[in-house]
Amino acid sequence: MSRKLWKGCDAIAEAAIQAGCRFFAGYPITPQSQILEYMSWRMFEVEGVFIQSESELAAINMVMGASMAGIRAMTASSSPGISLMQEGISYMAGMELPAVIVNVNRGGPGLGGIQPNQGDYFQSTRGGGHGDYRTLVLAPSTVQESVDCVFEAFNLADRYRNPVIIQIDGIIAQMMESVEISSHLYSPPPPKPWALTGCEGREPNLIKSLYLGPGELTKHDWKLYNKYKEMEKEVKWEEYLVEDGLDLLIVAFGTAARVSKTAIKWLREEGFKVGLFRPITLYPYPKSALQEAVQKAKKIMVIEMNTGQMVEDVERFTRVEPLFLGKPSDTFYPEEIYAEVKKVL
Repeated sequence: MSRKLWKGCDAIAEAAIQAGCRFFAGYPITPQSQILEYMSWRMFEVEGVFIQSESELAAINMVMGASMAGIRAMTASSSPGISLMQEGISYMAGMELPAVIVNVNRGGPGLGGIQPNQGDYFQSTRGGGHGDYRTLVLAPSTVQESVDCVFEAFNLADRYRNPVIIQIDGIIAQMMESVEISSHLYSPPPPKPWALTGCEGREPNLIKSLYLGPGELTKHDWKLYNKYKEMEKEVKWEEYLVEDGLDLLIVAFGTAARVSKTAIKWLREEGFKVGLFRPITLYPYPKSALQEAVQKAKKIMVIEMNTGQMVEDVERFTRVEPLFLGKPSDTFYPEEIYAEVKKVL
């Protein structure tokens, strides 16, 4: 497809269609509802299934059922809606079922507000629900990267038989940018001999998350653990103007990282050596790359649209206490970041 102007929500939904998604269930919530709206008519055109469920709990369980049948399935919601899905996500991780879950972060805790936010970092990177499990988490910073991450998310979900979360905020979801939804990113789903497709001519499959036999659950949990360790080779990150002798290294993801680039440009024009490290995978986190980048800087500053979540991981991985600039439930302006960094330097 040629480049055209797309709104974030619509581009993500169309990318899912092009990636082979043929089942979508979801429930309206701002600022994610346009994904639902787009899927409501687009799925019909590709002979897929669209369901506006009665709740987020129902949506994730419908996605669970579609995934069991071997179908590429997706849901989308925003922060409190994702909270309602946590039990189902835990079940899917336990049953090793692939699916893509888009979380358009809004303000919290509780119902909070509809402003863009990055307060779901802990929820996404720590599993969010009960038990020992993980979800792969991708955090794009542009509409184009969001589109590319959709294709990657479906591929990763199938590769590891695991839910994958795409974590963005309301800015990316609602902004319009020139985007190319490229068919060359499509990878056909791999064979799924484990799927429940009817057992005529073969032994029946069993998909479950309940393990009651002696030592059975222990064995299964270690199997999942080893799979999560294998996921660590999927780490992705971006380094922007990172070089030896930096005055300060900014660590940020998503919209906060995008805004930081403008501030860095202004600071560079004034002779300050400032760079950016941007994790694209929030889980697994690119900790080795971060450790190398930190060695090149005199100071570190973590910038997030929350009161401080990723900053704890940065401190844990680097053994350095970073500076922190937070702005919960609101968007940074480049001027704010520029002023704060200049004050520090």
